[in-house]
Amino acid sequence: MDRNRGVIAAGHPKTVEAGIEMFRLGGNAFDATVAAVLASFVAEPMLTSVAGGGFLLAHTQDDRNILFDFFTQTPRHKRNIAEVDFYPIDVNFGSVIQQFHIGLGSMAVPGTIGGLLYVHHQLGKLPRSVVFEPAIHYARSGVEVNDFQAYSLKILSPIVMASAGAQRIYAPTGTVPTTGDPLRLPDLADTLAYLAQEGARGFYQGDIAQRLVQDCRTQGGYLTLEDLESYQVLERHPLMTTYRGNAFLTNPPPSSGGTLIAFALALLAQIDLSSIAFGSPDHIRMLAAVMRLTNLARIDGYDARLYEPDVADRFLNPAHLAQYSQQLLSSTNKWGSTTHVSAIDGEGNAASVTTSNGEGSSYVIPGTGIMVNNMLGEADLHPGGFHEWQENRRISSMMAPTMILDAHHVPEIVLGSGGSNRIRTAILQVISNLLDFNLSVAAAVSSPRVHWENGTFNLEPGFENLEPHAIDRTAFPFNETLELWAEQNMFFGGVHAVTRSGTGELSGAGDRRRGGVVAVCP
Repeated sequence: MDRNRGVIAAGHPKTVEAGIEMFRLGGNAFDATVAAVLASFVAEPMLTSVAGGGFLLAHTQDDRNILFDFFTQTPRHKRNIAEVDFYPIDVNFGSVIQQFHIGLGSMAVPGTIGGLLYVHHQLGKLPRSVVFEPAIHYARSGVEVNDFQAYSLKILSPIVMASAGAQRIYAPTGTVPTTGDPLRLPDLADTLAYLAQEGARGFYQGDIAQRLVQDCRTQGGYLTLEDLESYQVLERHPLMTTYRGNAFLTNPPPSSGGTLIAFALALLAQIDLSSIAFGSPDHIRMLAAVMRLTNLARIDGYDARLYEPDVADRFLNPAHLAQYSQQLLSSTNKWGSTTHVSAIDGEGNAASVTTSNGEGSSYVIPGTGIMVNNMLGEADLHPGGFHEWQENRRISSMMAPTMILDAHHVPEIVLGSGGSNRIRTAILQVISNLLDFNLSVAAAVSSPRVHWENGTFNLEPGFENLEPHAIDRTAFPFNETLELWAEQNMFFGGVHAVTRSGTGELSGAGDRRRGGVVAVCP
């Protein structure tokens, strides 16, 4: 038994508090993460939901590694697009306007609540009612809105105000709550209490399911009772590779984020970083090259083959990597409605779980307090175009709950991130900060980041070894736009990470870019 019962990092104090309470009651990392995600439905309402989707990467004390896939599924049947409730809304981020698509026609088959209940049944120790209790309590008594959640509600207010059901829950006075206001969700409290008693069938069958599919039938959605009743949580073998001699575990295909992180780490492993200073021009140029080459490899056939057998093995094959490695050696405000929880316990268990509701469809299942996802309206998830999805297929995601195991197969780093396309570059940099530059977990998470995408290289401030004269187009090997950010921003992800030292000491860091918090249970 390690010196602490457990450590947990997440995106809100109440989310973390729910997990810590499970440790105090004798629960394990899986009890803690399930309780934390349930609490995040209340404390982080525009980032995740009962009716969203996600993934949980588990390492058990008996050395099993399991990726639980409970992401959203496309419906089994399409309907005439003219009948579908699917429309754009504009969200103002201050410096940029971003368009999202919402409505009942944007809703994919939800998986989050089914996944949490499945994982708890398989790996949890505490009674289900105990694990649900913190979330029920928060929903009934209220949670004080913090700065980041106030910001989330403000910028997504067009979605909140798009339906009477969402307004009644999140803007009962006519405006969304601001910092310090209480957010009470009594309908959600009742629903969670019901689900604690009934389990997954309480959502996927019965009255809740009937209300959802009836509204879809009459108001322009795709979901049917068959979609809900046939939804399954999938157990997958995690993608496993190595980095600097450490075992690297992450989300496998058909989700793409984990494989792309593995590809970037494989490129990074070609570089001896021992003589490169953190934040130096050489470090920044190297990160730019790795990110650009990973994106190039992605569009060069990877996305088109996501559902083929052994796609990750072929993508990470040394022969395929070599052509990009040679290029590397020769060269040397968008939203992301996602949240993450990482936990390690003193028994040797670890859990990394990322969940999302997209931005939310604005539709709320009547009487439940549950806003359903808008995953069919997410442009990043449907590069072939809206309404072009294949029926009854697990949607691919950039989510990448990740772990690093030591030589004895003990989890030493557990992490993940929100942030859409920035998830993989955020995780890549934190892993490199920890293993290549030996930063503390707090420094690894809080250090400035970069992100390359579509010809633009984004750079946060704070790289002490980067002189102003080095920030110039000629400092980079590519003809790209350089975007200098004035301050750290949620654009660059929200990595919540926990670590275990060789002596068993547990520690962690919550990413302040997304209101992150960490706590250790002694």
